[in-house]
Amino acid sequence: MLEKIESNEILEKLPAHLKQYIKPQNYDDYTPINQAVWRYVMRKNVAYLSRVAHESYTKGLKQTGISIDSIPNMYGMNRILKEIGWAAVAVDGFIPPAAFMEFQAYNVLVIASDIRQLEHIEYTPAPDIIHEGAGHAPIIANPEYAEYLRRFGEIGCKAISSSHDYDIYEAIRELSILKEAEDTPAEKIAEVEKKVDELQSKDVKPSEMSQIRNLHWWTVEYGLIGTLENPKIYGAGLLSSIGESKSCLTDAVEKRPYTIEAAKQEFDITKPQPQLYVTPDFAHLSLVLEEFANNMALRRGGLSGIKKLIDSRHLGSIELSTGLQVSGNFSRVIEFEDRPAYFQTTGKTALSYREKELVGHGVQSHPEGFGSPVGKLKGINLAIEDMSPRDLKAYDIYEGKRVTLEFEGGIFIEGEIITGTRNLQGKIILISFKDCSVTYDGEMLFQPEWGRYDMAVGKEVVSAFAGPADHQSFDFITHQPSSTTIKSKKTQEKAELESLYESVRNIRNGENTKYSLEAAFDILKKYHPKDWLLAVEIYELAAEDDHRLQAEVRNHLEALRQRRPEIAHLITDGLEMAKQPVASS
Repeated sequence: MLEKIESNEILEKLPAHLKQYIKPQNYDDYTPINQAVWRYVMRKNVAYLSRVAHESYTKGLKQTGISIDSIPNMYGMNRILKEIGWAAVAVDGFIPPAAFMEFQAYNVLVIASDIRQLEHIEYTPAPDIIHEGAGHAPIIANPEYAEYLRRFGEIGCKAISSSHDYDIYEAIRELSILKEAEDTPAEKIAEVEKKVDELQSKDVKPSEMSQIRNLHWWTVEYGLIGTLENPKIYGAGLLSSIGESKSCLTDAVEKRPYTIEAAKQEFDITKPQPQLYVTPDFAHLSLVLEEFANNMALRRGGLSGIKKLIDSRHLGSIELSTGLQVSGNFSRVIEFEDRPAYFQTTGKTALSYREKELVGHGVQSHPEGFGSPVGKLKGINLAIEDMSPRDLKAYDIYEGKRVTLEFEGGIFIEGEIITGTRNLQGKIILISFKDCSVTYDGEMLFQPEWGRYDMAVGKEVVSAFAGPADHQSFDFITHQPSSTTIKSKKTQEKAELESLYESVRNIRNGENTKYSLEAAFDILKKYHPKDWLLAVEIYELAAEDDHRLQAEVRNHLEALRQRRPEIAHLITDGLEMAKQPVASS
């Protein structure tokens, strides 16, 4: 896939499990109508946002190669973005939140390459290139914000999800696709909206992923910066919405100071936001992120961390105090004095150290799961990991010795020690047994006939996080979205309209055209009377030297404004923009 993308060394470092989400941009698929939508939104936004957006926005437009007149090409963006240490890739609509955040951790901007329909020019619930390219890209030119985004991705991709999160992601993805698609039956949208509402109204304990997703929404997507009385816009959702970028600054939208409390505030992606959060500066964003991360299982580990992994029903990892990491689907934990005494995974499991799989301990060696005690031996104050070679020999924890180890949590291990594995500091992190049995309160946890038993060494669980410690341990090149974006239908009527848009675009660019400006307008009036954007573009060009045509187009637009009150404000804004010089891009 990457051979189709402009070379950027950042992209070359992406792991395979992320590359699978990348798709070609297929720039030639953008129609002249798509280009006109981009141009209208950008002209309107840049003129307005230069006054109300954070100063990084207008500077960043130039730094990231975002043009006002044309949809950005990924090739060009990557040539420019690499100068600020970032890259961009195209994807198909929403991708799983953990993958989205992990891309950020690699300094890669994920861009949904589709563009909203003309009918949804003010706002679309589906991610599109206006939102991603014109919203996210300019702000990352600010180094402090870019580092926040990278760090957010690094921490966010380790947040533990729940099965409920996954259901919501799938439902919202489907709803956004249906709302953006042409001619979707109202009853179908209502059906999926009901499904989303039911999921969002369920009384479930919020997961780490759902909470950090909230923080992402109220900062990266819908953030304001400055003071409560006079905030500026920096969130991509606001920067790319010609409707909400204005309404968000009115008194109708509540402004709150940005704190960790924002993690508890849910949002509805399909509706304007009734409240927004204001950060005093970009540095404050990182302070709140670190405050949140300090309460994550990633940093706290322990019994609660393992329980979160069990509840998630997804692949996750724990790290023991020795640095040994266990990755798999966690299915059970035995407790002792509010601490984990024993953990168990089910199915393919891999053992790692410092994010690198241990030789001989991949999923082939542990295809049915892995279980191990945690903690100290009963009656011995010195943990196994802290024992010197002399201590280990004194307690018969030595190759070739048959031992019975009783842990404080009531786990018994009886078997003959084969060997031990040590880390770089010389601490033992894994002990292998043969002819081994593992029991707890009369229950057999491991039987001798099952083969070699590997016991993880660690007095405590110091970290628990989503995903594997070493991504190469598992086959993740299997992503199949449950729904894909629905492409615009090609009809003879639309093909003719696109031809008219192309002629007007060519006239603006000084290129050969199929129709003259006047001929294009005559056909538009006769066969496409509901279209307003092309008439606005013709009015803009006619203003230069054909005042008769300009007056005729204006009369047409005035009549259209009366017939279609729902778009009257768009026509009004278009006429106003026609009077203004085009900003340089």
